[in-house]
Amino acid sequence: MFLNYIIYSLINYLKKIKIMSISSNMEDYISRTKNSEWKPLNESGVDTTGLYVKPLRFDPKQQRSPAIILKFEPGASYPYHNHPAGEEIFVLKGSCFVNESILKEGDYLYTPPGFKHGVKSETGCEMLLLIPAEVEILKK
Repeated sequence: MFLNYIIYSLINYLKKIKIMSISSNMEDYISRTKNSEWKPLNESGVDTTGLYVKPLRFDPKQQRSPAIILKFEPGASYPYHNHPAGEEIFVLKGSCFVNESILKEGDYLYTPPGFKHGVKSETGCEMLLLIPAEVEILKK
């Protein structure tokens, strides 16, 4: 399951601060990413060595974070996969290859539903990802 440890921790945190119900306090919806720690990305059966995540928003219905910041250490990669509901990527720092196309700091990529690709960063990067549905790891 996608980010099991982070999801479990976030659910407990949200219950503790009572954000599971609709709140009118704007502070309940702000992610202070400078104050949060990078967590190793954990996905069952997937080599995620060198990948770290900061969840931005948790969707209790899906039991996952559809908005994250993902960090690639130099040389790290994420395997070939499908996005059943599409994906949006904005590179915050560094650069990466999505298939053979290079994305650099400030670049934005929209991948439509059903788009398949792998990601690798030779130099390291940080990116904002909006992933409306769980990805499917594929054999290439």
